[in-house]
Amino acid sequence: MHYICQQTVAISSHMLHQYVHHALLMSHFVTVLSLYHMAGTVESQLLKLNGLFAVRKPSGTTSADVIRELKRRLCRDTGERFRSGRKSKVKIGHGGTLDKHASGVLVIGIGNGTKELGKYLKGNKRYIGSGCLGQETNTYDSSGVVTGELPHSHVTREALEDILKKFTGNIMQVPPIYSALKVNGKRMSSLVQQGIPVEAKPARNVKIHGIQCLEYDLPHFKIDVQCGGGVYIRSLIHDIGKALGTCAHMVSLERTQQGPFTLSEHALFEEDWNLQTITHALQIFHNMKDIDR
Repeated sequence: MHYICQQTVAISSHMLHQYVHHALLMSHFVTVLSLYHMAGTVESQLLKLNGLFAVRKPSGTTSADVIRELKRRLCRDTGERFRSGRKSKVKIGHGGTLDKHASGVLVIGIGNGTKELGKYLKGNKRYIGSGCLGQETNTYDSSGVVTGELPHSHVTREALEDILKKFTGNIMQVPPIYSALKVNGKRMSSLVQQGIPVEAKPARNVKIHGIQCLEYDLPHFKIDVQCGGGVYIRSLIHDIGKALGTCAHMVSLERTQQGPFTLSEHALFEEDWNLQTITHALQIFHNMKDIDR
């Protein structure tokens, strides 16, 4: 009788062990299945992102840096491993380089929205630029080396405002050598930094829709510029200085509008670069398109 009881207990213990093992396996399977389903759901959300939105590019970062950071954060929010320099499942790009030391609106295309970026590259933009009279630099802005100094005390606000009128409409402008424009597939700025001689690009026709002096405190001034694509505000300020009988370089630049996207209404702050906020911003863009129709 004692032997039978021991055998029964042994069998029961074995069955209980099998049951627990089976339950654990099923629990693990359900967990893995749930995680796979969740990953698939989030990934499908990522791949469904299509359209345009705008971000506030901070000063000191390149436009390419912004794209890289957006990819990193979207990968983080979807559980996808981010590897810099490798292709991501999400296609993303920007609608026109904004200088590293400039800030403001940068239009971003994601998914099928990348196909629409071309018109923003060529489209209308608005900038607030600050200049300094009496000094010119090799980069046409304050990040460069001073290459010349000229007297500037003769320049009045009235003289500046009169000159600005001459820069309204279609004008010829030579792009700065320190720019993202390419020579034989390589950026001009990169070639110059490597000590390779680079010739300036020929002057090209660009459009200034309007330009206004916002502030004037010799030697500094601030202008509001509405223009078409391809305009370099650094070159504009450089040319304004020459036209005033002195020289000038750009101190700061902020893009306040690109196409229908404005800095105050549409551009996402850096802390809002996440899946949820970007999804909402894309919906706003689709609503904007519906209104235009």
